Amino acid sequence: MRTLRRKRDEFGFHVGLTPRRSPPDPRHRTMLPREVIRQIRRLQLKARRAVEDLLGGEYHSVFKGAGIAFEDVRAYQPGDDIRAIDWNVTARMGQPFIKRFIEERELTVLLTVDCSGSNQFGTQSQQKRDVAAELAAMIAFTAISNNDKVGLIQFTDRVERFVPPRKGSRHVLRLIRDVLYYQPAHRGTSIKDGLDYINRVLRRRAIVFLLSDFLDQGFEKSFKRTGRRHDLIALRITDPRERDLPAVGLLELEDAETGERLLLDTNSRQVREAYAQAARRRAETLRQLVNSAGIDLVEISTDGGHLDALLRFFKLRERRLRRT
Repeated sequence: MRTLRRKRDEFGFHVGLTPRRSPPDPRHRTMLPREVIRQIRRLQLKARRAVEDLLGGEYHSVFKGAGIAFEDVRAYQPGDDIRAIDWNVTARMGQPFIKRFIEERELTVLLTVDCSGSNQFGTQSQQKRDVAAELAAMIAFTAISNNDKVGLIQFTDRVERFVPPRKGSRHVLRLIRDVLYYQPAHRGTSIKDGLDYINRVLRRRAIVFLLSDFLDQGFEKSFKRTGRRHDLIALRITDPRERDLPAVGLLELEDAETGERLLLDTNSRQVREAYAQAARRRAETLRQLVNSAGIDLVEISTDGGHLDALLRFFKLRERRLRRT
């Protein structure tokens, strides 16, 4: 009697027939549909091209290391800062030596992805969750090309999944798989819970990319606290239909998180203007929050141009750092 064994493809995914054991969580199956694997491969190629052609140098110049680390000692030379003298080595060698330091280049990048029901919406070529996956892939591949560690938090109205930061392309591919394939158990949103979790589990300063549509309230204190402890970048992902309604007559809207339904007469100019005004208020409230907290905000839309928006952010940040 022969035993069928599984083997892994180049991404580390199982492609054999008989699993050795059942996965602990049916939402995290290791056997992926072929279409998902093809999508991951497309994202890998797209992200790597972006890193090689555009993002790598920009990323390296705008994110600094966690501090400086001791490297070695060398003999004192005229003009050296006497505050750098290593007095223990000087006493042993009988002549002055100074300490040399280098920047700790290694960074920790944490992708914090909103998986709530409202992110499964999109009227253009992609849903918001697909855009988040592309952005996460680009950021993650850029980070590992700089030898940084990457981790992942996925949250709804609670933190549903945490993958600790690690290095390596296989690890990043698994993170992308999770962003694409993960089926959340809940549909609500609590940005506060996601940020509070970050502040509990990350002891050292990290670069935190928060990918969300920010259709939530009550997270302001946690947002500012995270911005003080970490380098927080907010990536707001929206769809054009969340800003403007077309005049198509009676339209029934359903809240993707609560299931509540609302019937609107979109032929009414007053209704369309009230809808647009509410969207502008949400956007302005978020802008005021990030400005008061000193946090970077990147506006992303499902109508395309994700890489361009990310690159513009890197370039603007680089110019800003150069001026300081």
